[in-house]
Amino acid sequence: MVKLAWRSLFRQRRRTALLIAVVAYATLAILFFWGFVDGFLNSIYQGQGRLVAAPVAIHTEAYQADPDLSHALTELAAAREVAAAHPAVSAVSARLDVPVLLRSPYASRGANLRGVEPSTEPAVSDVPGAVKEGRFLGAQGEVVLGIALARDLDVRLGERLAVDANGLDGPAATGLTVVGFVDSGVEQVDETVVLAHIDDARTLSGVTTATSLAVGVPFGREEAVARALNQDLSAGVAAFGIMDQMGDLAQGLAAERLQMLPLGLLFSLFAAVAVTSSLVVSVMERTREFGVMLALGMSHRRLGLMVTTEAVLGSLLGLGVGLVLGYALLVWLAQVNVLGPAIMAAYGDFLSGLALTNDVRADVRLEYAMYAGFTVVLAAVFAVITPARRVARLVPSEAMRAPD
Repeated sequence: MVKLAWRSLFRQRRRTALLIAVVAYATLAILFFWGFVDGFLNSIYQGQGRLVAAPVAIHTEAYQADPDLSHALTELAAAREVAAAHPAVSAVSARLDVPVLLRSPYASRGANLRGVEPSTEPAVSDVPGAVKEGRFLGAQGEVVLGIALARDLDVRLGERLAVDANGLDGPAATGLTVVGFVDSGVEQVDETVVLAHIDDARTLSGVTTATSLAVGVPFGREEAVARALNQDLSAGVAAFGIMDQMGDLAQGLAAERLQMLPLGLLFSLFAAVAVTSSLVVSVMERTREFGVMLALGMSHRRLGLMVTTEAVLGSLLGLGVGLVLGYALLVWLAQVNVLGPAIMAAYGDFLSGLALTNDVRADVRLEYAMYAGFTVVLAAVFAVITPARRVARLVPSEAMRAPD
């Protein structure tokens, strides 16, 4: 039956080529669609992890619920030792976040000052690498600002800022010299970043340890590493992957991805309908041929099965061509940053609230082949419903008198 269907499929080469082209196009579109969507989401997650939060953050469970200085991480050394022992962890850096008031001679702004360890922070964050003017922190008494925040405060390199905080021991203040400006191209970062030496943050806050540990791990392994670390951390202290740190934003992005499923299904439906339409025309043109086959003893059931097999074979050929072209395109888009500049040029203002850089790469997953394979399933179902049922109603004597 398969051999007979294969021969029948290529008796009308032009129609078969069109059928294969339609399925291949739909398959290519499905792969590109999901590769783009997941690549876009990955860029947001990676931006949040490397620019705003941390790939994995270790802090107290109380701090996760209420980021107050009183919930600081007291067992800093023990938590650092647990994190550093995991084979997937590349670096660990202490952080101390302190709400402050920044005052220049011209303006004042409320901000969140992040005290960091200058030697280890570049290994867990991309913010130090985004310092485009001046330099990164080197010692106590220095501060690095986001370029937009610096403009609001009207400060320049080498000038001093007064920093006020309400620490655990009461009000505290210090003066910091501006040594660098962060220009990441991400509005959320450039408007909020305030980095100082962790010892300056300790002086302001009255906290002698840190509020959290930033843990560097390979992208995509954040949640798995966080789960592994939680098995060894002491009670009341927990590791949080980027999804947990993002909270409602992560849930919203996951929901948006689910809402994309109907659009992906629409591509498959389009291809399956095209396959079915081609088969219907084929059945109408081959009515006399089918009549002869029925007269020679082939049952209606086997004839319908042959028509359905033709639909499956044609769809599989188109699927194969589409998978080769689609995955080749995704691999190229994963290596070359074509999507990022195009997205930022078209939707940069709309996406300014997200930690999204202009480097957006497509994602490549084997599961996309499964999504595209649904086209073959739909084509087979539609073939049974329409062309195969038409064949089942043929009367041999009448079919043989049909015009060629």
